[in-house]
Amino acid sequence: MELLLAGMAGWSALGAVGMGISAVRGERAKVVRGVAWLVGVWVVYMAVLLGVSLAQPQRVLGLGQDQCFGDLCYAVMGVDEVPEFFGRNQMGDGTRLVRVAVRVRNRGKDSAEAEKLVKAYLLDGQGRRWAEVPGLTGNRLTRPVAAGGEMVSEPVFKVAGDARGLALGLTRGRWQPGVLVIGDSDSWWHKRTVVSLER
Repeated sequence: MELLLAGMAGWSALGAVGMGISAVRGERAKVVRGVAWLVGVWVVYMAVLLGVSLAQPQRVLGLGQDQCFGDLCYAVMGVDEVPEFFGRNQMGDGTRLVRVAVRVRNRGKDSAEAEKLVKAYLLDGQGRRWAEVPGLTGNRLTRPVAAGGEMVSEPVFKVAGDARGLALGLTRGRWQPGVLVIGDSDSWWHKRTVVSLER
């Protein structure tokens, strides 16, 4: 579906150039028609994006299953609780530190540029969300991986003591091209793909 979005972007750019030429020539009717076509096609595209996003059920992966962004694939290999960390028991806030082992594999034939936008987060059964605790990861999820190679990242999350039904989500954020790709987990209104951490 990325190719469809790229085609739409290219077609729109050519259309904009054509409308610009028509405007310079004073061909107002052609400009109006061009704008109508451009807006109409994008309205249809966005309607399809919305329909697919709302219709698709949430995808829940298990431990060891890949979620891929281009040539880079991410799989949760394990999860554990960090028992004592930097005196967290003295904080008295009832929180827990959860460490998740994520394998990052490059299935491409070339060294992959790191997917610099990928971020991990945890969700619980109540829909609460926690971001990664910075500085405790070791290998970052965004580290480059050589062709055919893999590495393990271990992001750490500080979660509420009563958090149950934990799941890991990966996202490239709200402001990147994937939000306009039909069927992409990061697309607008799409239910995010998560990895269940229940064992």
